[in-house]
Order: sequence, then structure tokens, then C-alpha cells
Amino acid sequence: MIRSKEERTRVNAEASAWLARLHGPRGGEAEGPLQDWLKGDPAHQEAFERATELWELLPGAAELDEEPRIPTTSRRFLPLALAASVAVLAGAGAMTLYLDQAPTFDTGTGEQRTATLDDGSRIALNTDSHLTVKFDRDERQVSLDRGEAMFDVAHDAGRPFVVRAGEERIKALGTSFVVRRDGDRVRVTLLTGKVEVTRLGERPRLLAVLAPGERLSASPQAVPVLDRPVLDAVTAWRRGELLFRNTPLSEAVAEVNRYGKERVVVNDARLAGLPISGVFATDDPAEFAAAVAQLHDLRVQREGDTVLLTP
Repeated sequence: MIRSKEERTRVNAEASAWLARLHGPRGGEAEGPLQDWLKGDPAHQEAFERATELWELLPGAAELDEEPRIPTTSRRFLPLALAASVAVLAGAGAMTLYLDQAPTFDTGTGEQRTATLDDGSRIALNTDSHLTVKFDRDERQVSLDRGEAMFDVAHDAGRPFVVRAGEERIKALGTSFVVRRDGDRVRVTLLTGKVEVTRLGERPRLLAVLAPGERLSASPQAVPVLDRPVLDAVTAWRRGELLFRNTPLSEAVAEVNRYGKERVVVNDARLAGLPISGVFATDDPAEFAAAVAQLHDLRVQREGDTVLLTP
């Protein structure tokens, strides 16, 4: 059951994307993955039926179904039909990425968006992120310029799925993983499957082949670090949450400030190492500051959009 406007928006956008794939030049390849998606949730079937009804009402849509070889005019119509379907069903809160029209997209501070790609793979983009997508016959390539994204990759042995983040190249086949890029620092966390992480350059070097649950942290001037983080903490942002377990206050504040327009500030260096544990909403920095203040007997002071924590 869809319980929120955001979830309804996401499902409607996905339904529109599946419908467009089905009517595209490679529609036959979409049948199997579409059936899996429809069976995943009763709301998927309902959203797909609404999208189908809208498609049939759009001028010229019938041409796309009747012609075995889509004429040039109908090819031009396809993006318009898809755009109308997404606009009516999904609204402005979600984006369905279709490669012929939108190879680049991003999110602002506090925003999260999902995208269903032409191959059936899905991308969830976290706050303040930017990526581009480029598919060809030999490779499916995504470039993460900044921010964080979770990838659920559709298996295609003939076309590897590759994410480029800074100097790191992450290659996956039928897997799920999270990539975060902060400047030159890149973190790759494998949820399921298998990925290879390679350092690019004049002499490309394999850094690691990750197993599920492992995370690789890499930057150009540092030795790569392999660890096993708490996966619930790595993916908590997908639920609109931040999960901390004995996290230093300075690190927790930096995470909170990625999402909110209000910023939490800690000017006293003596407070930086205070341990923080708990689950906090990504969109309420003031609540986070109040909880930390109560936990460590601190003072909260507001100055415009700044929430200051002091002894």
C-alpha cells in the first residue's frame, strides 16, 4: 500500500517509464522485467493501468502500437508522450530518467530522486548530487560528479554497468551498491552481488573486488581502506533517516548539514568528539540539535538559519 504522496509520485513515474519502454524500439526486452515489477506491489499494477489509460488518450499514441517500424514522426512523438504521462501521473516531485531525453540530472539540498533507466536498472539519488548517463552497445556508463547514489543494476553480461567517480571506476554485473563522492574522496559500499573498483590513470590498478557488506574508501593521496560498515546506516537516507552509532559529533553534524537548509554549528573544539547514537530525520536539523543538547547537557542557540551548539 502506498502511504505517502512521495511514494505515489515515485510509483507513478516508474509506471510511466515502463510504459514508454514497452512502446519503444526494444519493447520486447521489457516484458520480463515489467512483469517482475508489476508483481512486486499491488500499487504497481494500479499505477501501470492508469498510465496505460492515459497513453491511449494521448494523440498519436496508437501509431506507436500499430506500426512495426516506428516512423520518424512517431519517434519524435515518443518523448512528448512520455513527458505528458510523467507530468500528469507523477507531478514535479519525481524524475523518470529516459536516456534519449535526459542523460544528466541532479538533486538540490534535501532532495532525493529515483530514476528507472532504459535497461531496467534503477538509480536513487541522494541530496545535492549530480550524475550523467551514457549507454552504448558495449557498456552502460554513469558518471557521478558529486554526491551519493544507490544503484540496482539489471543483469546484462554483454554490457557491463560502470560507475565513474573521480579517479575510481566501479564495474558491476547484476548487483546493488552505493557510491558516495565528496570531492576526491570516494566510498563504494556493496549491498548485494559483486563489484570491481579500479583506480584510473596512466596505469589502471585494481583496488578491490568487494563482497556484500564491504566498503572501500579511496582518495588519490591516501591508501585505500576496506571495512564493513553498518549497512542500515549506509542506506538510512533512502528512508529519510540518519543513523549514528557512537559517531563523533563533528561527523554527525557534517552529515546532518548535507540535508537541511538550517545548519548546525559546533564552534567549540572540545565538543567535536562527543559520541552520538540514534536515528534522526534528514529534514529536521533543529530536532537533531535539541536531542544532542539534551544528551550531553549542551545549550542550543538560534541565529537565523543557524543552530549553534555550545557547552
